[in-house]
Amino acid sequence: MLCPQCDMLVALPPLAFGTRALCPRCKTTLSTRWEEPRKQPIGYVLSALFMLLLANIFPFINMRVAGFSNEIRLIQIPQVLVVDDYASLATLFMVLVQLIPAFCMLAIILLCAKVRMPLVLKEWIAKMLFQFKIWCMVEIFLARVLVSFVKLMAYGDIGIGNSFVPYCLYCLLQVRALQCIDRRWLWQDIEPAPHLDRPLKVGRTGMCQGMRSCHCCTAILPADQTHCPRCHSTGYVRRRHSLQWTLALLLTSFILYIPANMLPIMVTEALGSKINSTIMAGVILLWGEGSYPVAMVIFVASIMVPSLKMLAICWLCWDANGKGKKRADSERMHLIYDVVEFVGRWSMIDVFVIAVLSTLVRMGQLMNIYPDTGAVLFALVVILTMFAAMTFDPRLTWDCGNETIKKEPKGDGK
Repeated sequence: MLCPQCDMLVALPPLAFGTRALCPRCKTTLSTRWEEPRKQPIGYVLSALFMLLLANIFPFINMRVAGFSNEIRLIQIPQVLVVDDYASLATLFMVLVQLIPAFCMLAIILLCAKVRMPLVLKEWIAKMLFQFKIWCMVEIFLARVLVSFVKLMAYGDIGIGNSFVPYCLYCLLQVRALQCIDRRWLWQDIEPAPHLDRPLKVGRTGMCQGMRSCHCCTAILPADQTHCPRCHSTGYVRRRHSLQWTLALLLTSFILYIPANMLPIMVTEALGSKINSTIMAGVILLWGEGSYPVAMVIFVASIMVPSLKMLAICWLCWDANGKGKKRADSERMHLIYDVVEFVGRWSMIDVFVIAVLSTLVRMGQLMNIYPDTGAVLFALVVILTMFAAMTFDPRLTWDCGNETIKKEPKGDGK
C-alpha cells in the first residue's frame, strides 16, 4: 500500500483483531482490522439513527426568564434562522449537523449489509462517504450546546429536554460507527484492486517507481494512468495545482477574517435596547462575568485556532517549495499538517453557539438574540480554511527529502 500522506510503499503485516498498521515514516494509520467489520458498524449505525429520531421528536433544551419560558426542538433551529432571514446559517446547520451525518449512517448500512444495488451506485456511495466524513459535525454541535448553557445561565434558568440525552448518545454512536469503517477494507470488499504487472520495492516512494495511489480507493496505479479502474476517480501523482488552490483559498479566508472579527456576530435585544457583540467582545464579556473556562474555549476556538491555522497553512505551502530538506523537517511539517486538519472544524463552535442562542432566547419584549453578518462571514472563513487544508497535498512536504525506509511497518495494538 502507498501511504496517502508520504507516498512510501509499505508491505502491510498480518493484523490481529483490534490492531492497526502504521506507516513507518510518517506514522499515518494505513489500515485497521476490526472484529466483525460488518456487524459492528451496522449495530452502531442503527442505534445512532434511532437516537437521532428521538432527538428530533422531543424538546431539546428549555429556558425560563422572569416568568417567561421557551423550549426548542432540534428541527426548530433552522426554521427560526430562516424566519430571521439567515437561510445561510440554517442551511449550514441542516447540512453539517443533520443531513451529512444521516447520509453517512445510511451509506454505512448499505455498504456493510451488502444491499443489492448496481456497482456504479455502490462505488458512488463509498466515494461520498469518505468525502463527507470530515463534514460530520455532530460532536462540535454538542460542544457548542454545552457552551451555550454557560452563557445562558447568566440570563435565566436552563433545563434539558427529553431529547438531550438521546442526542448525546447519538453523537457517541455516530463517531464510533465512522471509526469502525476502514477505507482499504471497504473498497476491497466492493471490488478487488487492479492487478499490477510490474515489481515494486518496499521502502521507496511510489513516485520514484512510476506509480501513484488512488486518493479515493487507495489502489496502486501506474503514474501515467489518470483514471482509476476500480472507483473511476481521476487522479495524478500529486494533486494538480495544489499549492495554487491552497493559497487562493487561504487568501480569500484571510480577507473575510478581518470583517468577520470587526462586524457583530450577534445582536442582543433586552428591554428595547440593542447590544451588538463581536467575537472578541463576547470573550471579554464572559471573562468579566467570571466564566473563565468558556471565555477561554471561545477565544481559542474562534480567535487563536483560525489565526494559527492560516499561518500554519502558509508555512506548509512555503515549506513545500523548499529544497534539500532534512527528514526531521518533513516530520515536523507533517505533524503541523495533522494538527491543522484535526482542529480546523472546531472553529465552527461559535457559529453553532449563535444558532442555539438565537433560537432559544425569544422572550418577547424582555429579551431576544439574533444572528448578525459577522456570523456568516466567520462560517465562511472556517469552511474556506478547511477546503485549503483539504487541497494541500501533504506528500509535497516529503518529496524534497525523497528518503527511503528499510524497516518493516509495525502493527499497533488499539
